[in-house]
Amino acid sequence: MTRERLTHLKQLEAESIHILREVAAEFTNPVMMYSVGKDSSVMLHLAMKAFAPSKLPFPLLHVDTKWKFKEMIEFRDQRAKDLGFDLIVHSNPEGDKMNISPFEHGSKVHTDIMKTEGLKQALNEGGYDAIIGGARRDEEKSRAKERIFSFRDKHHRWDPKNQRPELWNIYNTAIQKGESVRVFPISNWTELDVWQYIYLEGIPIPSLYFAKEQDVVEYEGTKIMVDDERMPEELRKKAKKEMVRFRTLGCYPLTGAINSTATTLPEIIKEMLLSTSSEREGRLIDKDQEGAMELKKIEGYF
Repeated sequence: MTRERLTHLKQLEAESIHILREVAAEFTNPVMMYSVGKDSSVMLHLAMKAFAPSKLPFPLLHVDTKWKFKEMIEFRDQRAKDLGFDLIVHSNPEGDKMNISPFEHGSKVHTDIMKTEGLKQALNEGGYDAIIGGARRDEEKSRAKERIFSFRDKHHRWDPKNQRPELWNIYNTAIQKGESVRVFPISNWTELDVWQYIYLEGIPIPSLYFAKEQDVVEYEGTKIMVDDERMPEELRKKAKKEMVRFRTLGCYPLTGAINSTATTLPEIIKEMLLSTSSEREGRLIDKDQEGAMELKKIEGYF
């Protein structure tokens, strides 16, 4: 079928599968990031399609900050069991010893130590030359600058002012030993594309994306869910039940819920069609300093 006869979702799917196969063909030791959210779920589905009926030619890597929603960890382990992919879980051992907490140390310190440093440790240990991620250009302005094959130096640093040209689907995969490339197969997708694809393909996602009554509290200008007893008692005492859901998932103290009545995928898609706000407005790590995400990415964050 010619490209002109494909729906826009089928065009996006074909592009993403082409990118995933390009990674498998051009790199010797790739790995796919698996954060357990909706974008990761779509990525995993695309990768399964790209290489079916064979096993995935790369493992999945989850950097566990120890503060993810409980349901995310249960969902991650069940998907690995159901699909049989190789799952690598890494946590920063130094951060564990220091008991780094988003509540006590703040979002910037927590993210620097448990996410960015944890990620760099895992990538160094694995010696990966291509790291596949589910970031999209429409999520946040620094992600809009990224190439689909985005070069990183041997220290995992990104230079947004010195990126390689990328013409149409001509990707530059040349790197020296120790360097790597971050690859974003769904970079051209929008949040609405992701939800429509999940609906059409029947892709499993955590139930946190669907609206239900949860215990939430106001914290640093956003609503966070009471997910365990590590939340300070003075905050937990203020919790009240509200009908909420999440547009994005991360560490529970740093991920804002939105009030919603969308309990099904069609209702979520309808909500997205009417929304005028960014899905990452509820992520505190995007606001902890000016140009927060770009600075984190320069330091090695995904």
